[in-house]
Amino acid sequence: MKQSFRVWLEAARPKTLPLALISILTGSVLAYSTGHFSWFVATMAFITATLLQILSNLANDYGDAVKGTDNENRIGPKRAVQSGLVSQSTMKQAITINIILTVASGFLLIFHALDSLQNILIFIALGILAILAAIAYTMGNKPYGYVGLGDISVFLFFGLLGVAGTYFLHTGTVDYLLALPAIGCGLLAVSVLNVNNMRDIENDSACGKRTVAVRLGQQGAKRYHLLLLVCAFLAFAIYLTSQPKPLWISIPFLLSAVLLIKHGKSVWTSEKPAQIAPMMPIIVKCSLLTNLLFSGVIIAQTITS
Repeated sequence: MKQSFRVWLEAARPKTLPLALISILTGSVLAYSTGHFSWFVATMAFITATLLQILSNLANDYGDAVKGTDNENRIGPKRAVQSGLVSQSTMKQAITINIILTVASGFLLIFHALDSLQNILIFIALGILAILAAIAYTMGNKPYGYVGLGDISVFLFFGLLGVAGTYFLHTGTVDYLLALPAIGCGLLAVSVLNVNNMRDIENDSACGKRTVAVRLGQQGAKRYHLLLLVCAFLAFAIYLTSQPKPLWISIPFLLSAVLLIKHGKSVWTSEKPAQIAPMMPIIVKCSLLTNLLFSGVIIAQTITS
């Protein structure tokens, strides 16, 4: 029983779960700054986003194993189906159960937060798209992750839709300035995916998985990574400086620049894909801490206003 729990815990990839929570946190804090915040909405959004991330991880485990991308040449940690600890049929059952839980959580969130039938239908459609995106990344005959479209999906769902959608569920409105922190969130999420793809670049290329990193090559992927980090920081910084609050309140956010610069330097000086592997938890922490610092500044601005 204990061993089985550990297998499924590893299959859920808990180290990636902060990615699902970051956009919810940022959207919720931005809603709080306007005087509109619901603990129920925030909690259910966290649960739904976590279930979606787990769904994506389980589907990825299954899809890459079936296609042979998860093999003995892969640098990253062993996966449940690849290692034989979970059969393909059992993983498909787990994916089905996860979809049911995600739908139930999403419906509870949507029907609690929204009154307009039009808005309810829009969010149901977005939820269906999120589920399909999580599954189709590596599963199916034409998984979009294998043609380099994963970065766009991550940017949309972990950035633009994650932040703006959460904000709307709290407030019932959307502010155009939300695009800045949403872009920052999305770009940092993409940077996590890019580290993953740089780590697996050789095996992915051999298996026909044409990620952005494979298409750009190792050196091009490094430049792309630095661009993601710089643009993410600027998006957050521009939003903070645009607020009618004393500029000194935003100073703590500059600590994120130190974290991102240190990580960016490590990526740039790496010579082999194997050297990228230890950077996965680091970029996740950089993304989480950057958003936490941003959220902390927003809260401080709200309290002092």
